[in-house]
This record gives sequence, C-alpha cells and structure tokens, in this order.
Amino acid sequence: MAVTTPQDVAVTPRDLHFSMEGASDRAWLGGDPVGTAVFNALSLTFPDGERLFMDAVRNYRPKLSGKLLADANAFITQEAIHSREHVGLNGSLDRNRYPVAEIEDELKRRMVMARGRGPIAMLSITIALEHFTAMMADRFLEDSAIFAGAPEDMVRLWQWHAMEETEHKGVAFDVFREISKDWSPLTRYRVRARVMLLVTLMFTRNITRFAAKLLIADGMKPLTAYARVLGYLFGKPGLFRKSWGAYFDWFRPNFHPWDHDNRAVLEAWRQAFTPSQPVAA
Repeated sequence: MAVTTPQDVAVTPRDLHFSMEGASDRAWLGGDPVGTAVFNALSLTFPDGERLFMDAVRNYRPKLSGKLLADANAFITQEAIHSREHVGLNGSLDRNRYPVAEIEDELKRRMVMARGRGPIAMLSITIALEHFTAMMADRFLEDSAIFAGAPEDMVRLWQWHAMEETEHKGVAFDVFREISKDWSPLTRYRVRARVMLLVTLMFTRNITRFAAKLLIADGMKPLTAYARVLGYLFGKPGLFRKSWGAYFDWFRPNFHPWDHDNRAVLEAWRQAFTPSQPVAA
C-alpha cells in the first residue's frame, strides 16, 4: 500500500481554456435534464471549494520541502485554473431562470464557516472533499458513456478536471500527514474519520438539494426533482453509488489515496491534455 504519493507522479498544471457555449443548453448532457442539473450543481460548488483547498494547503507551505512542496505549489496552481474555468461555466447558466446566486451565496457562507474553524479544520475538510473528487474523477475517466451527447468542449472540461484531480489526489493528504506527524496514529485517524462523516453528509445533501433546485426552476415538481436526482446519484448511472468501495477505503487506518493506483489510466489521459497543448482562444 502507498505511504505517500508515488515519486513518479508529477503534478503538472495545464493552462487550458474551454468554450462554455454548451453550458447554456438546459440539457447539455446528452439531452438529460437530470444529469445536466447534477453536473451544474457540482460546478457551482467548485470555485469557492477549490479556493478553500488552495488556502488550506497554502497555510502549511512553510512546513513543506522537496517534492511535497513542489507538488503543493502545483496543486494550488491546478486548483486556481479549475476554479477559473468553472466560474466561466457557472457564468453561462441562465441566472434569470435558475437560483444560481442563491446557491452561490449559500456556498460562500459555508466557506466562511469552514475557514473560521482554523487551518487544521480547513485541511481536514480539504482531504475529505479531495477524496470525493478523486472518486468522481475515476468515473469520469473510466466511463465515457456518462458524457454521451454532450458538447465536445464540455466533455473535455470535465475530463481534464478529472485527470488533474487524479494527478494531485494525494497531495493534500500528504500535507496532512506531514503536519500531523507528531500526532498519535489514533488521533490522526479519528480526525479524518470524523471529518469524512460530516463532509459525506453535507456534500451529498448539498449536491442533491442544488441539483433539485435547478430542476424545480425548470418546472419539475419538488418531490419528483429530488427523486430523480437521488436516482441519478445512487441508481443509474450511479455517480456516487459506483464509488462506495473507494469511499469506504478511507476508513482503513493506513489508507492513502494512491492505494488505488490508477497511474496507467492517468498516463493515457495525459496524452490528451499535454502541457504543451495550445490554449484555445
């Protein structure tokens, strides 16, 4: 099992831009309004969430050195670019039709609360949410059918994001291990297990609520909207359901994100998003 991120995993920021024209379609995900709402809800959480991740890792850069410091710097740059692109996607949503401002305001309030708990709490929340993003990234990279019928740039946006989330999935976790190296193993385990339980409740609830709000704005009845979103997440295609094995791995005392070693999949996707790829206008 992995103890830290493998030495041959390089975290490489790619300054890519994507056309967001397709995001204005009410059912850009292959004509599926429910899947579209789920992905739009995810995108709405990313900008403020990723800024929290960046600051959580940035807080501890003075305590890092060597490859971990380089990876932390690259992690921050990757997350900044992810945030920028999702701001663009979110800006393409019809704010007169959808409660985008309401959702963004709620997320900002939640981020203020998270920051108010201090640097350790911020980092603990980050590693738990990074585990969720790594689990979803597996689905996005391994099951291209999820994006069937979506505009090419929207597909590439989500696959690029997933590829870089996979690339840096162990960075914040390694920072957490470094800054908690003087803790007892039991204390470290209790902190990350407790935070993961809280993050699981909040993250799954928020994505469900936000996606349902978007569907209700399109005229779907509230109970139907919630049922359809839960079906998408936990039924078919099972965006969350298919990741439960990886999710429960978190609760092994010696868990590390790279215990799930998908470097072969990562390397294949790197060829599609090389750092030297021209940035689109």
